[in-house]
Amino acid sequence: MESIPGAVALKPRLKVSAKAKSFVLDTNVLLHDPQSIFKFEDNNLAIPVEVLEELDAIKTEQSTERGRNARRVHRILSELLPDSRSMHEGVKLPNGGTLSIIINPWLADPALKDTPTMLAFRAILPDLAKKDNRIIAAALYVKSCYPPPTILVTKDVNVALKARAVGLEAQDYLNDKVADVDDEGDYREIEVTIYELQRFASEGEFTLEDETSRTLTLNEYVLLRSTEGKTMPARYYGEGRVCRLKIPDWIKAPGGITIRGRNLEQQFFMDALLDDSITLVTCFGKAGTGKTLLSIGCALHQTHEDHSRYDGVSISRPVMALGKDIGFLPGTIEEKMKPWLQPYFDALEVLIPSRPPKEPQFAAKKVSKKHRKGGASALAMSNAALTGAAPTGNGNGGSAGPNAPMKPYERLIKSGLVEIEALAFIRGRSIARRFFILDEAQQLTPHEVKTVITRISEGSKIVLIGDPAQIDNPYVDSRSNGLVYCHDRMKGQSLAAHVKLTKGERSRLAELAADLL
Repeated sequence: MESIPGAVALKPRLKVSAKAKSFVLDTNVLLHDPQSIFKFEDNNLAIPVEVLEELDAIKTEQSTERGRNARRVHRILSELLPDSRSMHEGVKLPNGGTLSIIINPWLADPALKDTPTMLAFRAILPDLAKKDNRIIAAALYVKSCYPPPTILVTKDVNVALKARAVGLEAQDYLNDKVADVDDEGDYREIEVTIYELQRFASEGEFTLEDETSRTLTLNEYVLLRSTEGKTMPARYYGEGRVCRLKIPDWIKAPGGITIRGRNLEQQFFMDALLDDSITLVTCFGKAGTGKTLLSIGCALHQTHEDHSRYDGVSISRPVMALGKDIGFLPGTIEEKMKPWLQPYFDALEVLIPSRPPKEPQFAAKKVSKKHRKGGASALAMSNAALTGAAPTGNGNGGSAGPNAPMKPYERLIKSGLVEIEALAFIRGRSIARRFFILDEAQQLTPHEVKTVITRISEGSKIVLIGDPAQIDNPYVDSRSNGLVYCHDRMKGQSLAAHVKLTKGERSRLAELAADLL
């Protein structure tokens, strides 16, 4: 321990046991998980006063998740540290650890700026006006005063690198990270005899041996394969029972074209999307595997009059990050969100083409011929009925000017069948009888995904899709993002299913680019 003459010593109630560690928390950890204060077991927890200053600047963000979390941290700290004495001496935490607020005397007292540790630190990171550098300096002070080891916990990769450069151990916040990332295919193959496979094909279900079934989780998708090479897809229903997939030959959006699964994994995905006993579906898939198209297609298929399980479809995705203000732009929520939701509009154009099918066109000709006496007005009205546009004529041979036909997704949005959901305003809502699609879920934190899922009421379904390999959020990675975390924690629950799509179906070029670039 370095001797610091004249320093104003803080008196935190720290354990001197060699088993105890000292963790210094960065601001982003508290913003990521305000409850992280209680998740370091019986170790020493130190929060630099610079962190409080950064939280103070963020707490004014009224409509963002960061602002809410900053205010939650302030409330927690004010309850744990009710007076000045507790701030300086530290307090015991309910989990057995200790909590202290650190005021670094190396920075507070000008006489101490030339201590050996500070001289070495300033030779590497000279700019002490930066909050990150001051937090690292506070962690070095903790290291010099508290029993080792001392670890800076941060979700900022650059801060971690700078801390290691000055000889300080730095770690990511691991409490909400999954143990491992599943890199192999999503489904397993189970060897059966040809007679067992034939019985499964005729009866629709089959009971596995105890040894095999113990390795499966509820609602896991498998492929039954005989020694002769015959295969059949199945889903595990628990208690050793696997059943045949319950998917139709095709699905169809109202007024649209028919689509079907083009590979085995897409069939798995469709089974999960169409099963009303499953209310949470998570799906991993690279670009072009059909995540968006199948999600919307199955959602609209279930809003059809013949399959009206849901009153409509809600679509959303993170705008930079959950709760990010979508800006003071003119127009409705749909108009503001349109650039972010263009992939869904593209999918809707595929499912419900703007150009009417041939059969209705021929029907329109017959109608217009039958009512030829009606003149141009009847023809205009029949065409308007097909395209969704207003008639171009005024009924008396005059012209009011051509109106562009309304696109299919615009009609769906206008009717309320498809709803554009802004995540910034989802808190407090209760979403009933809706099929909710959340794309790019890998950009969200586990807490943000929890906020969305807890909005889902009885009779609704939520689908989380994304690619864990494509993450732009600097505070999550392939093991700590909300999509992966949700799948890991909900695995084996009767209401949840998971599918991984690996085969691209968009085009050969898109498949090559996703694999090689």
